[in-house]
Amino acid sequence: MAWNEPGGNKPRDPWGGGGGGGDQRPPDLDEALKNLKDRINNLFGGKGGGGGGGNKSSGGFPGGLLAVALVVLVVGYVLMGFYLVDQRERGVVLRFGEFNRMVDPGLNWRAPIIEQSMSVDVGQNRSYEISEEMLTEDTNIVAVTLEVQYKVLDPQAFLLRVGAPETILQHATSSALRHVVGSSTMDDVLRDRREDIRLLVRERLQEYLDRYNTGLVINQVVLDKTAAPEAVRDAFDDVAKAKEDEDRFKKEAEAYYNSVIPEARGQAARITEEAEAYKVRVVAEAEGDAARFSDLVAEYRKAPEVTRQRLYLDSLTEVFSNSSKVLLDAQGSDSLMYLPLDQMFKGKQPVSGDSGAANRGSGSGSSSSTTSSAGADDGGSGRSGSRSLYQSNRTEIR
Repeated sequence: MAWNEPGGNKPRDPWGGGGGGGDQRPPDLDEALKNLKDRINNLFGGKGGGGGGGNKSSGGFPGGLLAVALVVLVVGYVLMGFYLVDQRERGVVLRFGEFNRMVDPGLNWRAPIIEQSMSVDVGQNRSYEISEEMLTEDTNIVAVTLEVQYKVLDPQAFLLRVGAPETILQHATSSALRHVVGSSTMDDVLRDRREDIRLLVRERLQEYLDRYNTGLVINQVVLDKTAAPEAVRDAFDDVAKAKEDEDRFKKEAEAYYNSVIPEARGQAARITEEAEAYKVRVVAEAEGDAARFSDLVAEYRKAPEVTRQRLYLDSLTEVFSNSSKVLLDAQGSDSLMYLPLDQMFKGKQPVSGDSGAANRGSGSGSSSSTTSSAGADDGGSGRSGSRSLYQSNRTEIR
């Protein structure tokens, strides 16, 4: 019999002594594992193994391990639902294939298997370039290169409404460009209305994209290059140069016109003003001479001899002051006279050093000889000593 065999109330331990000190047997390992399993099953609602059938559970798989597996699956499901949307992106969440909501940048969560998420970059500037030969309104062929810059405005429409929005953009660009170029002449496309054509293409292209609900928006349309076909490009270049020369000549003629006409008008206005001033001056001088003559007549009637002598002397003074010849009457005088020839030839009045000769010349004899000498020196013109009572100054228009 084993030492720790159960049964009986007396201790079987040979070292235990004879006293009744109770059962001092070591614990049974199988029994301890069974008790631990029963406690775990009771904790999670399971049932332990019954009596009479041994120490195995009736379920075949422990219920506690199943619960732990379920917890792990739930945690993994939750963690799998987290995803990150970039700052430049916008997300779209589908539930059972149907649009459910839009999500913003940052950390978001969706229900795996049930929901599906998609994201699109709405901050990226995209571009598409097209180069084609097209027929114009005046049945000429031109080669056009156009670049379209666009971006995604509506992520839902871009991802869900149409199947290939960028392919639609390409076809719409070709259609809009052909429509605008086909409605314009070759000169408009090559030179005259390039900016208008660019704006019309942009407007029509955006209208097409909105009609198809692609979710795209046009930022810029650049009409990069317009040219004639390669086979006839040289001829078109010559025609373009000739038109440029024509425009240049027209502008030069307009510039000349704008410079000459105002100058001519200014000269005409100046001549008109000078003529008006001359008219006013001549009329004023004539009126002044007439008034002076009237006054002179009144004085002459009062003293005819004095007035006639005074007029005679004034006339001689005026004539000799404007003459370059010098008349001397120095008989009986031994005075030394200085003749300033340089001043006389400049038309200035000469300075005489013999004052007595001038006094002697005031007599009638001296006056007669002086008058005759003046006539001889002036070339024998035989002018009489009497003159008009007034003088008129001659002026001319410069």
